[in-house]
Amino acid sequence: MAAHPGARGTARPAPTHPHPATTGQPTVLSGATVVLPTETVNNGQVAIHGTRITTTAPENATVIDVTGHYVIPGFVDLHNHGGGGASFTSGSAEDILKGIHTHRLHGTTTLVASTVTGDLDFLTGRAGLLSELAEQGEIAGVHFEGPFISPCRKGAHAENLLRDPHPADVRKLIDAARGQARMVTLATELPGGLDSVRLLAEQGVIAAIGHTDATYEQTVEAIEAGATVATHLFNAMPPLGHRSPGPITALLEDDRITVELINDGTHLHPAALQLAFHHAGADRVAFITDAMDAAGFGDGRYWLGPLEVEVADGVARLVEDGTIAGSTLTLDRAFKRAVTVDGLSVEDAVTALSANPARLLGMADTIGSLEPGKFADLVLLDSAYDLKGVMRRGEWVVGPQLH
Repeated sequence: MAAHPGARGTARPAPTHPHPATTGQPTVLSGATVVLPTETVNNGQVAIHGTRITTTAPENATVIDVTGHYVIPGFVDLHNHGGGGASFTSGSAEDILKGIHTHRLHGTTTLVASTVTGDLDFLTGRAGLLSELAEQGEIAGVHFEGPFISPCRKGAHAENLLRDPHPADVRKLIDAARGQARMVTLATELPGGLDSVRLLAEQGVIAAIGHTDATYEQTVEAIEAGATVATHLFNAMPPLGHRSPGPITALLEDDRITVELINDGTHLHPAALQLAFHHAGADRVAFITDAMDAAGFGDGRYWLGPLEVEVADGVARLVEDGTIAGSTLTLDRAFKRAVTVDGLSVEDAVTALSANPARLLGMADTIGSLEPGKFADLVLLDSAYDLKGVMRRGEWVVGPQLH
């Protein structure tokens, strides 16, 4: 998904304004509305010492008055292909770091790097590069979206590079990621699909059902085999039918499944999002970006593997047939839309953007909520839910911008 040399997009990241008095120093954010796992505290405070949230801060801590603002946990993105003009599938290590930083500027303090369909040998090479960045703590692991998906529901994936999910091939990708594989999206109805789900479950890797043409019954089989995530529910799968309920019904009704939703106003009608929340409940929804290179960068022409993409008015579509090709979404926008357009509570939005994905990744002991002992990963929002600050591991990435 590298940006085309002739791309018209121009970089438009949020500004970085480190607060020199507090960078790396003991800090107390005071007077905020603080969203905690069990309650929302008005006129609350968050104490930070080093990289962690603490119960109290030293007497010499810098106190920042953030009255009138929200302090919420940093966002956790399970499904992200790039940003800032950089692709996680085809970019260099420097490019990938640029894409990661672009999303950090928008509140995503933890990110899983997603690849798109490619030749298996190429993807194993990418897995090696991405695993190095995971070992360095820059990303939380690797998500392979393709090539084990249905040609009937391929979306913006190159059909000639698709293949059945034979366990040996799936294992090749997992091994190449050196323990950093976090998720694999599969069309589990294809030959080898169920055995691959079982393999992934045994290896502690999330098996995600997506880009699938499965029936309701086939989807139930995959869940029983160990699948636990629905890749961007509703998109790239058969629609819900009253005689053929398809995968959507099976995924929504089973408490073992967490459903990904792309809340950008393009991929989902608000009523579809409400349907998912009503049936799955807030504890089973994870908002994702499914972002491609253009996120935080701009309109223009890009490449998605071998496929050319046109981004216009922030919507990415394949040039050849107009198929939606990922998104340009950032999670701060997804949060604001959830509260102001979809009518979700701030607490439910935090659950979907932070707590649930942290739990899925097995990282809930260090991220996903504002609790003493966890990393000081947080987002500062004003009363209109606009981003005014981002802290990661106790260091300001953005802000705080209080005036």
